[in-house]
Amino acid sequence: MAWYDKYLSIYGKPFADVPDNIINETRQRLAALQSDEPLISIVVIAYNEETHLQACLWAISEMDCSFPVEIIGVDNDSKDRTAEVFKASGIPYYTEYEHSCGYARRCGLQHAKGRLYFDVDSDTLYPPQYYEIMTRRLMKPGVVGVSSLWSYFPDATHSRLSLALFELCRDMFLYVQHFKRPELSVRGLVFAYHAEYGRKVGYRVDIIRGEDGSMALGLKKYGRIAFVYSRKARAVTGYGTLNEESILKSLIKRIRIQGKGILRIFTKKDHYEDSEDNLVKNR
Repeated sequence: MAWYDKYLSIYGKPFADVPDNIINETRQRLAALQSDEPLISIVVIAYNEETHLQACLWAISEMDCSFPVEIIGVDNDSKDRTAEVFKASGIPYYTEYEHSCGYARRCGLQHAKGRLYFDVDSDTLYPPQYYEIMTRRLMKPGVVGVSSLWSYFPDATHSRLSLALFELCRDMFLYVQHFKRPELSVRGLVFAYHAEYGRKVGYRVDIIRGEDGSMALGLKKYGRIAFVYSRKARAVTGYGTLNEESILKSLIKRIRIQGKGILRIFTKKDHYEDSEDNLVKNR
C-alpha cells in the first residue's frame, strides 16, 4: 500500500462528497501544527482546486516535522468552492485576484512569517517526512534553495511500470542538468527557499510559466540550489504537467525538445531571453 492511497479516497471528489470526519480531523490537526513563531511557512496555492485541495491539506496535517510551522493558503480568485475548503480547514488564507502562479506565489511570500518558504501546489500530495528532510537540507551552510522530485499517480491509462520508466528518464536528465543549470531543474511544486532572499529576488508576474525557475535563477547569487533525491521527500501529483498525454507521447515530446541544443546543460547561464509566447500580454 502506497503512503498516499488513503488520500486518494477523496482526491478528485467534489467538496460536498468529502466525509465530515475527514474535514473536522484535518482542521484539528492543522490547528495543532500552527506556530506563532514558525521557522517554516507552508504556502498552499489553489485555483479552482475544490476537488484536490482537501486531500492536499489532509496530507499536510499528518506531516512528521520537528520544526515549527505555519500553514497558509492563497486562493487565486477561484470560481468553484476552493475558498470554502480553505475556510473549513481553519488555516489563514488570502485571495489573490490577479490570475497566475506568479501572483499567487508572490501573495503567499508577502504574508509568510517563516524564515523558510515552501511552495505547495494544491493538486499535489506530500509524504509525511517531506518538510523535515527538505528543511534539514535547506539549513545546510551555503544552501539558499532546495528542490525535490515528484511522481504521478498510477491510473487506468498510466501503469506503474510506464510511469516508473518515464520518471527514471526524466530524473536522470534533471540530475545531469542541475550541476550547471539548477534553475532549469527546479519545479514549483517541490521547491523551498530562504524567504529573505526570495523577497529580494521577487516573483515574476509578467510571464505565463517559469516563475519558479526564474526565482531559482535569481537566488543563485545568494547561495547554492540543492536537490533532494530521497524517496521520503518525493511528492505525488496528477497529470496537469503531462497534459494527460500518454506516457510514450510525453517522453518523445520531451526528448525532442531537450535534444535541441542539449550541450547547453553543460554550461552555466545567468540570464535568459524571454520568448514572446511566454509573456503576459497587455500589462
